[in-house]
This record gives sequence, C-alpha cells and structure tokens, in this order.
Amino acid sequence: MGFPASVPMAAALVEARAAGERGEVPVGAVVVDPAGRIVAASGNRTRELADPTAHAEILAIRAACAAIGSERLPGHHLYVTLEPCAMCAAAIGFARIARLYYGAPDAKGGGVDHGARVFAHPTCHHAPTVYGGIGEAAAAALLTDFFADRR
Repeated sequence: MGFPASVPMAAALVEARAAGERGEVPVGAVVVDPAGRIVAASGNRTRELADPTAHAEILAIRAACAAIGSERLPGHHLYVTLEPCAMCAAAIGFARIARLYYGAPDAKGGGVDHGARVFAHPTCHHAPTVYGGIGEAAAAALLTDFFADRR
C-alpha cells in the first residue's frame, strides 16, 4: 500500500472536520491508488449541493474515477471516517474498490457491518475487503461533538 493506514485516515479526518465546519455531517473519505497515492478526497456536501447523494464516499469515488478516466477503481482503497450507508456501499461495489477502511461504526445507518450489509448479499457483484475501526475514536468524537452542538 505504500504507507500505514493512519496516513489516509488522517486525510479523511481532515475532510470530515472541514465538512463539519461547513455545517455538514462530519464525514470524510479518501481514495488511494494501488501505488499508495491519494487520488481523491472529499467530505459530505449534501446540504451545500442540495443533493442527498453527495456523501463523502460518492464524491471521492466520482473524483477518483474522473482522475483516472475510468468508471471502476480496481486495486484502489477507500478510507472513510464513518461506516458507509447502503447507497455508498453499493457505489463502492460498483466502483470495484479493493479495500474499504472505515472509522466509526454506524449501528443506525451503516450498510456494511450493520443494517443492510450490502456486501453480504448474494446479488452483490463485488465486495471489497473491509477493515473497520481505523481511527474510530477520532471519527466518533467528531460526530458526537457535531451532534451535541445541535441538541
């Protein structure tokens, strides 16, 4: 991969913090190519773009696909601060992401290890190798602080 998992997750956390500062739910995502280079990064922009699909993962995948000129990202890794929802999990599968690293689990809205468990379905065309809990404490703290400020 080229560097420890903490480096791209740190970049995803930067994106998450920036999203929170914009008033978005603080989730960040980074796509890393097979050589270990970050090729795309984004944070949530659903409010800013008035687009319910503008999750960090979707935006980072779109940017990575544009950067390499392909609709698929074989061999690429995705780092995201929160367990992806079912929509994002499906997009990860369609993009053929090789490995997914996520920070905080999402018992309510997750689609990977909770909820829909998209990659466990027999109709799933591609399932990445999944690693949860990478940078979990920092990712969870961002979310907890964000929602505490709004209650």
